Amino acid sequence: MFSVGLDLGQRQDHSAIAVVERRELYGGYQNAMLHSMAVRHVERMALGTPYVSVVERVREIVQSNALAGRCTLAVDSTGVGTPVVEQLRGARLGCDIYPVTITGGERESSQSHGTNVPKQDLIVRLRLLLERGELKIAKNLRGMRMLMRELMDMQAREKSAGGLRIGADKYGQHDDLVIALALACWKGKKHGDRFITGRLPGR
Repeated sequence: MFSVGLDLGQRQDHSAIAVVERRELYGGYQNAMLHSMAVRHVERMALGTPYVSVVERVREIVQSNALAGRCTLAVDSTGVGTPVVEQLRGARLGCDIYPVTITGGERESSQSHGTNVPKQDLIVRLRLLLERGELKIAKNLRGMRMLMRELMDMQAREKSAGGLRIGADKYGQHDDLVIALALACWKGKKHGDRFITGRLPGR
């Protein structure tokens, strides 16, 4: 089962796409257990890319031979994301779409329009996958260097009022790929299906 994460950029942020593949272990009559999440594709789009072009690129990916009928899409619906979610639904992607509002809160909650997920939860869960060796990133993955730079730049610092401030703190750095990856892993870890292999479309 593949999960696609879409982080929607604004004026000074890139839109980014990440695809992960959930790999499972089967033990006789037991339910399948998560073995790892394999990063299959990451892509940062140019600044100012129109949302209609972002939607079209997402459609190319989710309707590819590898993913068609075998994926879910978690999309950042924070701020400008709501109308883009409607564009994605109108594009008839052939996959389930899960709008996620990224919040500064402390608890995940379901709403009629989607799910509210604290940014802290997204990043901490991603970090746990890395620490446990459950997130697999191929050395020859296109965009791997950008992704690794973002992962290294992500920092969690305690705020004076309590809680955590999470983001890329270095000037000129971005966290677009990390957020897209975190969304894909969030969805992939929640909902697994059988292990499918395939080839993703190039850019």
